[in-house]
Amino acid sequence: MMSNKNEVPEAYEEGEGQYVEFKVDKDSKKIGETVSAFANTNDGIIIIGVSDRTKDITGIQIGKGTLESIANTIKTNTDPKIFPAWIEPHEFGNKSVIAIKIKENDEKPVFYNSKAFKRVGRTNLRMSVSEMRKLLSESRRIYFDGQICEGATIKEIDEEKVGTYLEKKKEPKPGHLDLETLLLNTNAAKEQNGVIKPTNAGILIFGKNPQRFLLHSQLRVARFSGETMTSDFIDRLDPKGTLWEMANLTVEFIRKNMRIEEIRTSYSLERVGFEFPMKVIREGIMNAIIHRDYRETSDTRVLMFPDRIEIINSGTFPTGTTPENPRHIPVNPVICELMYAFGYVEKYGTGILMMKDECKRNGIPDPIYEITETETKLIFNLPKAVISIPALERAGIELKDRQKAALLRIFAEGSITNKKYREEYNVSQKTAFLELSDLVEKGILIRKGEGRATKYEPKI
Repeated sequence: MMSNKNEVPEAYEEGEGQYVEFKVDKDSKKIGETVSAFANTNDGIIIIGVSDRTKDITGIQIGKGTLESIANTIKTNTDPKIFPAWIEPHEFGNKSVIAIKIKENDEKPVFYNSKAFKRVGRTNLRMSVSEMRKLLSESRRIYFDGQICEGATIKEIDEEKVGTYLEKKKEPKPGHLDLETLLLNTNAAKEQNGVIKPTNAGILIFGKNPQRFLLHSQLRVARFSGETMTSDFIDRLDPKGTLWEMANLTVEFIRKNMRIEEIRTSYSLERVGFEFPMKVIREGIMNAIIHRDYRETSDTRVLMFPDRIEIINSGTFPTGTTPENPRHIPVNPVICELMYAFGYVEKYGTGILMMKDECKRNGIPDPIYEITETETKLIFNLPKAVISIPALERAGIELKDRQKAALLRIFAEGSITNKKYREEYNVSQKTAFLELSDLVEKGILIRKGEGRATKYEPKI
């Protein structure tokens, strides 16, 4: 968000004090202490490139990555993480300065490098343990999605989208409620100074044009010809709208661009489904948009490559939960609740387990998570071929349970030998030969090689 054009000049004229701090250079330690002090005490503006003693404008050199570097340093070294309301360059005469707006934080105390500060006049003082305890007891956490969306009014809410929500609502529908009451009851709006205003969640779920206020909520979706992002685009989509509208558009994009596998059996040409279960893809997309950190300015990306699909969102797993030990600790509880009631989330905290179970059922690799301090990447490795046991059964193909289990394994791993079949399913050499030959005769597998080198591979 950009500052008011007069806000920085007015802060300079006001001079250092309770709400303004001058810094002559980009000393990260001094800037960080001021960030902690403002976040714990009151809103404030830091102007870098001005002498704190004389008020002279010394100026500062601003390179291509200077602003991003300062913002990242602040975010990395504060706990809880602080994101400047804005950080931007300004010209004072023929010299450049950098202005940073820090908002008082709802969750306190805010530490910088394990130390907490408060603002007293033009000074940053380190807080005592008793002061921190008092702040902690008085502070209540307000999540981003529950905060009022700056600049938005109730007119930005689309009543038709609210109507769609009520039609699809999984929970019992309320009796007649006016729009404002319904929004207040669902935390999609809050009252401020007697005026009802939409929250960030309200705009992201019911807004007419959410990206007008939260530009970075947009998705970026692309399919590449090769296995890297330097490859040519085959197709791309930049969906806009509410979270659920963008999710629907993204799922349809993937459905359109994903191969549909077919297998010619001795009975018929049978479709055996997409190369990857769409239910798993949809869950991955939902997790990314529901649980991402919307304070970050990066977009959520869905990237299709010939060998994999990547879903990338800002933010990381909350403390106490991992992909191996998923727990329901929502980063955006209002969004999560609304999407659940909307019917886009099946159950709380079970999405990762469902994806793993569905992958196992389809004989394909488990999802892979790559997590950093600022980003979560979910990777689905696409198998060379897929098999759908229900599709084969619909085609009238009768299979033993052992053959069904073997097919999932063969399609996941690429092949099987008679020896491996015997060892895995504890059968004789003759039984293994007959059951594998049966799958060849039914047009599902092909036999390659001779003697002990014989392998059975998917026919697709």
